[in-house]
Amino acid sequence: MARRRKKKSKGSKEEPKELVKAPHSFVIHRGSISKQLVQLLRNFRQIMEPFTASKLKVRKKNTIKDFVSISSYLNVSYMIIFTESSIAPYMRLCRVPRGPTITYKILNCTLAQDILAGQRKPHINTKLFHNAPLLVLNGFGTESSDKSVQLQTSMWRNMFPTIDIQTVQLSKIHRCLLLSLDSETNQIELRHYAIKVKPVGLSKMVRKLVTGKKIPDLGQFHSVEEAMEHLDPDSEFEDDEEIGQVTLPQKVGNKSGNLVNEKSSIK
Repeated sequence: MARRRKKKSKGSKEEPKELVKAPHSFVIHRGSISKQLVQLLRNFRQIMEPFTASKLKVRKKNTIKDFVSISSYLNVSYMIIFTESSIAPYMRLCRVPRGPTITYKILNCTLAQDILAGQRKPHINTKLFHNAPLLVLNGFGTESSDKSVQLQTSMWRNMFPTIDIQTVQLSKIHRCLLLSLDSETNQIELRHYAIKVKPVGLSKMVRKLVTGKKIPDLGQFHSVEEAMEHLDPDSEFEDDEEIGQVTLPQKVGNKSGNLVNEKSSIK
């Protein structure tokens, strides 16, 4: 009689502490919303990547209590809720399970696909959403006496993982979320950027050789000088403004051409 083979139980791997402690979120909608607001919701899910349920499906019978009840099991501490009335669309930031809640009226928006459609060379990076964006708050003020501004500052900061400037790896920062507060109108402008770093002071042909992109056939030339004279006779340098230049304290990318302690431009 054949012996019954015992199944070996694989030990469950524990998630890293920084992953468990990172603030997770649900981005959902309540009620009927327009197609444009649905697209904006999807764009916002991309902003909150990778610590959000990007493929979460919301059904009509689901209630806020349903999401709150499962939030603790999934380490979810924030909900971003989109709603729309006859007056305007709204976005609510909720700290679960006990609040607070901040409600924003959406005055206007530009969708990500519209921005990409207008770009001549859209930035494509497969690792773009592997890490959380760098949060930049402009105009909020660390010493503001306005309690509403203090609450908003605290809410936005806590929605994203904290960054230790001593241990952060610049090669893992691919995005930036900029929030600018206008103190006169009390309006916030939210912008989501993809970050690209390029070496400064290189011609287009040299940059292609350094980064390994579209390398021409060099077998017909006897030296590098001859190749450069033939392939890059005008030696056109890309216009990199001084205001967008930084000195990198560490290496960024394996084939980017950016060197430590050398100037690079941020695009």
